[in-house]
Amino acid sequence: MMARSTSPSPETTPPSVRFVQLGGVAFRVNTRVLSMIGVALVVLVALGAWALTLGSFRLSLQAVIDALTGAHAGDARFIVRDLRLPRVLTASFVGAALAMSGAIFQGLVRNPLVSPDIIGVNAGASFAAVFWIVTGQPSPLLPLIAFAGAVTTTAAIYLLSWRGNIAGPRLILVGIGVNAILTALTTGLVVRANIYEASRALHWTTGSVYAATWGDVRVMVVVLAVLAPVGVGLMWALRVIQVGDTTARSVGLPLERTRLALILVGCALSAGAVAVAGPIGFVALMVPHIARMIAGPMSGGVFIVTGVLGALLVLGADMVGQHALPVSVPVGVVTGAVGAPYFLFLLYRANTRV
Repeated sequence: MMARSTSPSPETTPPSVRFVQLGGVAFRVNTRVLSMIGVALVVLVALGAWALTLGSFRLSLQAVIDALTGAHAGDARFIVRDLRLPRVLTASFVGAALAMSGAIFQGLVRNPLVSPDIIGVNAGASFAAVFWIVTGQPSPLLPLIAFAGAVTTTAAIYLLSWRGNIAGPRLILVGIGVNAILTALTTGLVVRANIYEASRALHWTTGSVYAATWGDVRVMVVVLAVLAPVGVGLMWALRVIQVGDTTARSVGLPLERTRLALILVGCALSAGAVAVAGPIGFVALMVPHIARMIAGPMSGGVFIVTGVLGALLVLGADMVGQHALPVSVPVGVVTGAVGAPYFLFLLYRANTRV
């Protein structure tokens, strides 16, 4: 939506771009991207409203509106406000956070096949959560433990990748190795657990927004309210890093500090989502590609488009898993069924270009 511009050039500016001067800083506003954000938000609201009407207790749209505004009391109000609305909002916010995290990591390492669930961030959250479950620890602390696992894993990957600086290929290889180790350890914990604990652990690791509460919504609101604006502000620096380290240093960008900030924001977005809903796979991989194809190279506005598209994907996948299949399945199963073929397609495209 907005990107810093130090030397606006009308001759090379697309017709959809407008420059806004605030004091000594010029901002570039892409009206085309702004319109995409508006359209995507309208579609998201419409999809969420539809989701509130679905279920074993069917409701009309007017009944949903009455329940939300307080004009309708009784069962409808309880079903909409306490059961369905938290699930819709949690699915939307989790999808937005995962998609934004994927956009940061893909841009940071300049590799379209990278996402937090591939380089080990989500595996760290899963290992910590499964360990907590199979050892019989208190369930209310599970999101905090999963978040701590993701953050700790990211710190380990960063330290293991450090050789005077952080190189994208080295970060990917270390992340894949850490991911494999943690996945094996998680499987070992599940195998050794009793049947009840193993069932709980496996359900969590599929990724689900089942039984989402207003507490989950509040967590995601805080995560996005703090980190999304920071991510938008870092998009200009990310674009510079993508050009190359030499160029980034030549314009005075503190390269390693900026990389660290991007990693922290990307990790925190992913960790917050995983802590609430479990490791929902392939969202962080797919959505940034779709956003770039629709809206163009990553910028502050395209970063927001990515988040809204992620919300649409996870909410839509949850609706499919809950209402369109013979049996209800977690949202992570649906995104995995769509994401795995998409990942193979990306691999095919990468091999073709090579």
